[in-house]
Amino acid sequence: MSEVLVVVEATREFGVKKVSLELLTLARELGTPAAVVLGGTGVAQALAGKLGEYGAVRIYAAEGAEIDDYLVAPKATVLADLIARVRPATVLLASSQEGKEIAARLAVKLDNGILTDVVALDADGTATQVAFAGSTIVKSKVSKGLPLVTVRPNSLTPTPAAATPTVEQLAVTVGDADKLARVVQRVAEQQGSRPELTEASVVVSGGRGVGNADNFKLVEELADLLGGAVGASRAAVDSGFYPHQFQVGQTGKTVSPQLYVALGISGAIQHRAGMQTSKTIVAVNKDAEAPIFELADYGVIGDLFKVVPQAAEEIRKRR
Repeated sequence: MSEVLVVVEATREFGVKKVSLELLTLARELGTPAAVVLGGTGVAQALAGKLGEYGAVRIYAAEGAEIDDYLVAPKATVLADLIARVRPATVLLASSQEGKEIAARLAVKLDNGILTDVVALDADGTATQVAFAGSTIVKSKVSKGLPLVTVRPNSLTPTPAAATPTVEQLAVTVGDADKLARVVQRVAEQQGSRPELTEASVVVSGGRGVGNADNFKLVEELADLLGGAVGASRAAVDSGFYPHQFQVGQTGKTVSPQLYVALGISGAIQHRAGMQTSKTIVAVNKDAEAPIFELADYGVIGDLFKVVPQAAEEIRKRR
């Protein structure tokens, strides 16, 4: 079977991101999974165990200062050279800010089609996408070149399939045009015990109905009880209730957890575009006509300040 290249996303603090494990799981259905690690010296060896646990039979490692000290341009150049050499069946990247930029640069370099924000991919290259702010489900294929695809996090559940990967070091040769944006400083964002928003399997979000910033403690409490991440609607963020980096929606982050709980969120199209592919949606709102109920699998018409404490108490009893 032809190789399927998976471009790995990882952090120095927490290792391989969950979305990369999802991509390896998907790659096994499409061909032979091969991970591509782009970073500083020694990073591939550090990640090899986890990548092998999820089925990577080969790891292509492009390491060193010419990759790690610059933004995405050198990564795209190295990937373009690798793709031209190994001719993979498919290339999979995460639908993250970096993943989509690398994919776009690759598409230009290779004169290749590109599919972004894919939520499912068939063996024949047919992709499922959510378009027009979530109002339309699209089936599409790349008509020129190989399937070059960015996949939305939480589109599938990562499952282990142990393999012992071989590591191949790639020669990194990039030109001056790839070095126009240099990394001068890295600052590790303070990370609590909650999972990262786009990778969480449970997300609890609050909207304007939460009332104020202090009341978001109720949202945080429920999220912590469920082992989930905290999100916020644009209305809540614009009102100063919660920081912008937690905004879910068309102009915020796109999430697709197993469980999405919407508290005091009306369900405007802007918000729905960022969460409607969630597997199960639970909404709490005192407005029976709120659009969120059209989307919810389970809806509670009631005061969230009464409903959420009752739900939290019941969860504590069952833990």
